[in-house]
Amino acid sequence: MKYVNIPSYRNILNNLSNLLGTQRGHVHIYDVTTRKRIQSICKHTNRVGVLAWNDWSLCSGSRDRSILEHDIRQQSTVNHLRGHTQEVCGLKWSHDKSILASGGNDNNLFLWSKSQSTQPLHSFNDHIAAVKAIAWSPHQHGLLASGGGAADRHIRFRSSLTCQTSNVFDTGSQVCQLIWSKNSPNELVSTHGVTENHIVLWKYPTMEPLAKLIGHRLRVLYLAMSPDGESIVTGSGDETLRFWSVFPKAKCTRNPDSKFNGLYQMR
Repeated sequence: MKYVNIPSYRNILNNLSNLLGTQRGHVHIYDVTTRKRIQSICKHTNRVGVLAWNDWSLCSGSRDRSILEHDIRQQSTVNHLRGHTQEVCGLKWSHDKSILASGGNDNNLFLWSKSQSTQPLHSFNDHIAAVKAIAWSPHQHGLLASGGGAADRHIRFRSSLTCQTSNVFDTGSQVCQLIWSKNSPNELVSTHGVTENHIVLWKYPTMEPLAKLIGHRLRVLYLAMSPDGESIVTGSGDETLRFWSVFPKAKCTRNPDSKFNGLYQMR
């Protein structure tokens, strides 16, 4: 576990900077190579605080309580999802791109179907604070983790297949963001606010803390992973970005039936 210098991870920042939601309810899309704005979507009536890609589809969640799905090729809105009664503050597509999970300041977590999304497939109302932290496991189909705000402090694990909650864990602090490891099937990271402002690496499903990363002075509101799945970048209300090497390297998988396996035994 180590803290990493910023310059060597500049490509992560490029991946984060191609979208921008504004206080006025606009969504701006930028070309990260030319650093020029290529499209603007002005359909919300209040601030846009969360965005989620799904191929050519872009979903935006707003303080106007709605979720809009845009087809950026046609520059049109294809879906208008209403269910939350307060600001939408969390959005994540499942890895098979079939289900959108949304969290709100109304303490609700909704599941929406890509093919039939005018009404939620299911709603979870067991959090007692805003649901900003949402993460789908890349290793177990349908496994979803959600984290609650300062009055809740819990991470809850659900199945989109059974619409049941399988496990609940009290972290002791506001849960701001969650992300699963791409390279290790049983590890995930959470970032926190009140009262600790730290980052925790967990072992799933026992939720044994493997490491606690300390450095931010205020809430750790933002979290993203490097393309190789080995590092994370965190952003905080203290106006700093911090880069951490937390996950193991991806294992090389070899086809046992491959005719090339014998090459590894040659001298």
